[in-house]
Parts: sequence; structure tokens; C-alpha cells
Amino acid sequence: MELLDRYLQAVRKHLPWKRQDDILAELRANLESQLEEREAELGRPLNQKEAEEWVKGLGNPLLMASKYQPVQYLIGPVLFPMYWYVLRMAFVWATIIYGMVAVIVIPLVSQHPENMVEAIFRWPSVLFTAATWVTLIFAVLEVIARTRPGMIPQLDAVTLDWKPSGLPPLEKAPAIGGKPQSYARAVAEVVFGFIFLAWLLLFPKHPFLMFGPGVYYLSASPFGLTPVWWHFYFFIVAMNVVQLTWQCIDLVRGSWQSGRTLQHVASKIFGLIAVGLLVSAPGQILVTLRDPAVNGAKYGAMATQINKSLHLGLMVVMAIFLIQLIWDLAQLGMYAYRKRAVAGITQ
Repeated sequence: MELLDRYLQAVRKHLPWKRQDDILAELRANLESQLEEREAELGRPLNQKEAEEWVKGLGNPLLMASKYQPVQYLIGPVLFPMYWYVLRMAFVWATIIYGMVAVIVIPLVSQHPENMVEAIFRWPSVLFTAATWVTLIFAVLEVIARTRPGMIPQLDAVTLDWKPSGLPPLEKAPAIGGKPQSYARAVAEVVFGFIFLAWLLLFPKHPFLMFGPGVYYLSASPFGLTPVWWHFYFFIVAMNVVQLTWQCIDLVRGSWQSGRTLQHVASKIFGLIAVGLLVSAPGQILVTLRDPAVNGAKYGAMATQINKSLHLGLMVVMAIFLIQLIWDLAQLGMYAYRKRAVAGITQ
């Protein structure tokens, strides 16, 4: 029954990774046995409405999967989706509020430019503080929900309010790069891709398009960018041309729903190479003084600190790209492995 397959697919997403196949095989056998007994009682297969009622009686997929989770967590599977949502919202609002507060530093940049650098690199500690408080609150809620479930009755309504018809369709490929896109979204991506490419090409002669009023401060600043930034810029332009051409070909050929996984992995590889160009800059120098003879004594130490901070930030970005790329490749490898395993069983 397709509805049962969709239910088990939803359960799989919340199971321990190493035991997913074994747990699902056992769970499928038990549920199919229950289904056969139910159909034997009726003397006929279940209709759509009866099938949805039977699947709904199995319970929310998240709760079904939680029965197979080891009790070694700070925040359990029932609260975790809500925790993840609140954590993301906390990150967004912490960034917005901190950004508004940091604007106060801008008028002081002309006298003390290092204040802006300090403000930028203090942002991760703000996110860490927000994450700590959110995690602490949900850890307390988890303890209460586990020891005194009656004190948080609304959790039952949240976790049990679900419909079998709302289960996602069966996946034919690993869900990398998001859900399958619609034709309208594919066209919109191409249109905005051309707009973004035009913006990139206009930027060298019209830097105001990127920096806004800040371009006047940059023109008067004693600092300048090294030539490696031009290599980075031309690579970004070339990358966007390749990606836009790829999307146009898919749109013309009618294959805009397929091939997104490969595009997603390729974009991660291109991004890794682009950041690598900056990381491998000679001497790790990304910012230099326009006139070292005049400004060396006053701004030399600051230029060194800016280069160190930029290099560290780029290393973090590069690590994030690398982790995402490894994760995507691991998903593809696991999907291929499971596909071969299923093919071997059916033969």
C-alpha cells in the first residue's frame, strides 16, 4: 500500500542512521501483518478513507520513530522539531537586532576603524549566547515532559495533530538541494539569474551598486584590495555564467525537475574553489595599504590584523562549504548503496 510506504518513509527520517534499514524491515513486517489481519476481518482491501484512518491510528511518524531512539538526548524527538524552528528564529532575530545595534559603531569608524572589525567578529558569540539560552529552555521542557507529562498537555495536541494524506510522496532520488521545483520557479531562477549576472558585470564600473554610500568611505580609506580579489570576481562571473547556461538548457529540454542534485553539488564545488582562491592568496594578504610609505606607521598594524581576521573568516566559510559538500556526497552514496541493496533483494 502506497500510503504505508509513505508513512514508513516519514518514519525513516527520524530513525538512528545505522539501524534504519533493520528497524524499517521489522516495522514493515509488523504493520503489513496488522494490515492483512484488518483486511481479513473486512473480507476486502481497505478503501482510501479506511486506509487513512488505519495509518492515522498508527500514530505520528515522529512518535513512532521515537520508540526506537536511545534515551541519550538532551532534547528528545518530540520537542526537537519545535526546538530547531525556535533556534533558527532566534538566530535570525539575534542577527537583526545585533546588526541594528552595530550600526552605532559606523560613525566611529573614521576615528577608530578597528571597532567595526571587532563588531563583525563579535557576531558569532552573540549567536552562541542565543543558542545557549534556547537550548537551556528546551532542555528544561524536555525534563518536564519526560517526568511530568501532565504539566505540558499542549504537546500532545501538537505532535498528534497530523493527517496521513499530508505525508510527502515517495522519493525517487535523495532530497538534496530542496524539494522538486515547479516550472514557474525554474523560470524565475533563470530570470533572476540574468539580473544577478548583469549586476555583477556592472559592479566594476559602478561600485555603488554593491557598497552603496559606503563607496565614498572606501575611496577615502587608506586601505585597498589586492589583485587576488579580481581573480575571485572573474571566477564568480564565470561560475554564474555556467550555472545560468545549465539552467537554460534544462528549461529548454524540459528537464528542469531533474538534475538539480548534480547542480547543487557542482555549486558547492565551485564555491569551495572560489573561497580557496582567497584563502591561498600570496602571504595571506587580502588588504593592503594604498601608500605604505605615508600610512605604514599609522595603519600597518591594523592592515595586518584585518588580513588575519579575513583569512580566519574565509577558513571558516571554506570549512562550512567542505562539510556541506561531504554531506551531499554521503547522501548520494547512501542512496546509491540502498538502491543497489534493494535491487539485489528483488532479483
